[in-house]
Amino acid sequence: MQSYDLIVIGSGPAGQRAAIQGAKSGKKVALVERREVVGGACINTGTIPSKTMREAVLHLSGFHYQSIYGINYKVKEKITMQDLSFRVQHVIKTEVDVTQAQLSRNNIELITGAASFISPTAIKVENSRGVSEYQGSFFVIATGTKPASSDRVPLNGRTIVNSDQLLQMQEVPKSMIVVGGGVVGVEYTCMFATLGVRVILVEKRPRLLEFADAEMVEALSYHLRDHRVTMRLNEEVESVEEAPTGGVVANLQSKKKISGEALLYAVGRQGNVDELDLAAAGLTADSRGRIQVDADFRTAQPHIFAAGDVIGFPSLASVSMEQGRIAASTAFGGTVHSNPAWYPYGIYTIPEISFIGKTEEQLTDEDVPYEVGVAYYREIARGQIRGDTTGRLKLIFHRETRKLLGVHIIGEGASELLHIGQAVFILDGTMDYFVNTVFNYPTLAECYKAAAFNGLNKLSKF
Repeated sequence: MQSYDLIVIGSGPAGQRAAIQGAKSGKKVALVERREVVGGACINTGTIPSKTMREAVLHLSGFHYQSIYGINYKVKEKITMQDLSFRVQHVIKTEVDVTQAQLSRNNIELITGAASFISPTAIKVENSRGVSEYQGSFFVIATGTKPASSDRVPLNGRTIVNSDQLLQMQEVPKSMIVVGGGVVGVEYTCMFATLGVRVILVEKRPRLLEFADAEMVEALSYHLRDHRVTMRLNEEVESVEEAPTGGVVANLQSKKKISGEALLYAVGRQGNVDELDLAAAGLTADSRGRIQVDADFRTAQPHIFAAGDVIGFPSLASVSMEQGRIAASTAFGGTVHSNPAWYPYGIYTIPEISFIGKTEEQLTDEDVPYEVGVAYYREIARGQIRGDTTGRLKLIFHRETRKLLGVHIIGEGASELLHIGQAVFILDGTMDYFVNTVFNYPTLAECYKAAAFNGLNKLSKF
């Protein structure tokens, strides 16, 4: 039985960074991946495909330039699923190559097959060539998640699909039902609406994206309605069936019937733990396949760590990378300082939403005296040049100390633009930084200065 200092199960963002961190610490590391290709769901079915598809949708539809050249402006008149898939497959291949090169460069042994524990210190890996056993001093479980399924929604891979099956659809439907108003459901709703598809979004909660700032979500909801999206909030799907004449019918618990050419089921995700035999390692997972960990990502077994989507919220690729790095560093006695309150969020809707820090709702509940400064893309030269006149940037700051408490942005480039505010936020900066800093002109970064003046001007009136 081969022995390793660290065995990482799963080659997604968390697993990849954990393996590399272990190798950088001079340890013998093995990375187990059940797929024939590395990258996990992030590269192969989730983050990279969805964000690449979004970019293809924006480019081919001419969305960014319709405010300048007219609503009928398009780069390609009839956009097909093949057009979208072509760009996605190109990016996936490149990302897989890059990941493999990184693992090889760090002398990490890649083992292909399905891993399962046979004891707290050993696993077996099963593949087409048979079964092998490996022993490890430390383990990092980074198996990620898969789309959740429901008996009420019979997936067929053609007209009733989950997010993993979306690009397998033969053609872009004229109408679509999206079940689930979380990040995945809302992102795909935006993409198909931009393609001109009539989308009906069904969400059982009273609002979309409950963890985001209400003003940003309200602005996004306005954009969705403007693109003819029908939102059925506070509604739940009771059953789904294929219509005899083609298409799909969703029956809601409120007795409403919704029909469309296709249906995307995007209600939550489930941890990939079924094959792991966690019991053999003395571990358990909850009903959604999530493994409980402490602040250092250590499980109930001190030598076994878990990181990434398999441990639950926030399930962001960027955060998963950091969790994997921290887990491997901690295993070998390293000290990593990382504050979850500093993690940025990027939601790739159309337009993007990105934020860091507290929301107005949270600060109100905490009785924090705050003020808000807002800048609009339409008032910034770069916004006019780019043709994005709908975006806005909001700074939330303490009324007395002027300390930055939160940055919330909606608009194209929001996830990139946020990082300026992130640096100031992490370094305990105040609004004075933005007032006294010169930003390149014309750039969207100027929004920070405009928003700071807007907010501070409110203070001077009292």
